[in-house]
Amino acid sequence: MTPKIARFLDVHQPATPCLVLDIDRVEENYNALRRALPLATIYYAVKANPARPVLDRLTGLGSAFDAAGIEEIEQCLAVGAPPAAISFGNTIKKASAIARAHALGVDLFAFDSEEELRKLARMAPGTRVYCRLMVANAGADWPLSKKFGTSVEQARRLMPLAAELGLRPWGLSFHVGSQQTDPLAYAAAIGQAAMLFTDLSDSGTDLRFLNLGGGFPSRYRRAVPAVGDFADAIMEAMTRHFGNALPDMAIEPGRAIVGSAGVVSSEVVLVSKRNPDPAAARWVYLDIGRFGGLAETEGEAIRYPLRTRHDGGPTGPVVLAGPTCDGADILYESSDYQLPLALADGDRVEIDTAGAYVTTYAAQGFNGFAPLAEHYI
Repeated sequence: MTPKIARFLDVHQPATPCLVLDIDRVEENYNALRRALPLATIYYAVKANPARPVLDRLTGLGSAFDAAGIEEIEQCLAVGAPPAAISFGNTIKKASAIARAHALGVDLFAFDSEEELRKLARMAPGTRVYCRLMVANAGADWPLSKKFGTSVEQARRLMPLAAELGLRPWGLSFHVGSQQTDPLAYAAAIGQAAMLFTDLSDSGTDLRFLNLGGGFPSRYRRAVPAVGDFADAIMEAMTRHFGNALPDMAIEPGRAIVGSAGVVSSEVVLVSKRNPDPAAARWVYLDIGRFGGLAETEGEAIRYPLRTRHDGGPTGPVVLAGPTCDGADILYESSDYQLPLALADGDRVEIDTAGAYVTTYAAQGFNGFAPLAEHYI
């Protein structure tokens, strides 16, 4: 909750649910990453929040962009980002999307399978490609290792094949999982990638690029390592494994840039004492839930901090749920959330650190609820 957001909520009392996002905080977070890792090009993960004001500000700061789909590529181009600053980082792409991106001038594509590689050779001939490795995601609150990435052995075979198919084998990438809280996760993955760099170079395929992916965390209910701790672990591993021959480095932060810049303002719809046991938790239903944009509460993985006007008074345990008629629309049941006993329907609950992966997860009209409003200030 930045002072600017607090003033906006106090003065305007916008209808809920809504996201209020401080663009200046976006710039602060971007600059903090750039200072910490000056040798790495920042490719903002557009999927975290693709709002035009965010892309506008980051373009002005010289950011590059990691796009997951052709629509995101077009959004970046619309705010003036050059095609050379865009990586099509999704390893699962329609042929038509590849062809469209290539026609628009995008020249950097990710893959993690032979089938995708051959598709790239057909639809975007001569472009630069990098192979995503599957690495451990231990320490991440939102792991990504099951669906994406390939083995070192497979990558060792695919990178020379890229050259045979007329593409330019440019480098490797990995992702240590979203909301990664262990800086050493990057160090382990860098070591894995460095060995493959050496193996490929020895066999005649020289790579120039290493994409360390995203994963840099925001602070939610518990402390996380500072960005400097991640930078130290990354640069120690890079110099240990690559020496003076560092490849071009890239990072793909999303949450770390926009997460702490946004607050969701919501309204309490109902407070219900469903169990007569005095020690039982109250059920608190908000006007935003899992289908309204808080999808990362699945498995209670991302635990957002909450604020109310009654903070400081007596509290008790609660189960937090959304407003829809779906039984899965429960946010927190076992994460020990305590809210003021004075909380009642009509009160506002501010959901902090909600600038990332909320607006883009919001359902389009489930139960008739409109997606949450967005205010960029």
